Amino acid sequence: MEPYSDKVMDHFMHPRNVGEIADADGHGKVGNPVCGDIMELFIKVKDNIITDAKFKTFGCGSAIATSSIMTEMVIGKTIEDALTISNKAVVEALGGLPKVKIHCSVLAEDAFKLAVDDYLKKTTGKGLPNFKPHEE
Repeated sequence: MEPYSDKVMDHFMHPRNVGEIADADGHGKVGNPVCGDIMELFIKVKDNIITDAKFKTFGCGSAIATSSIMTEMVIGKTIEDALTISNKAVVEALGGLPKVKIHCSVLAEDAFKLAVDDYLKKTTGKGLPNFKPHEE
């Protein structure tokens, strides 16, 4: 089994932005029935800038670490800039993940995009164009 990077271990042991935002502007929830990971991501948006992001994840260390770093990566960015963050960027930011755990980064990307989709539907009446969560 591949070892976890120090950054993965740090985000697992000391996850950032854990919790929920009661009056969130956007909320995304994804799950992988095969491995049992469930990820929820909440965002606050002001003037097109993501001012806060929180997560609740039920899952393995990789799922928690990818959720944690995703919130750090999107806070302070515009919606458009944050949407360019791919699961590959999440993996790179964590210093890599074992191959069998790459799906956790996909869940983090999908949870974030679902939160943006929710936000856009609430504010513009239209969701993210051409967005479909990945199928496991």
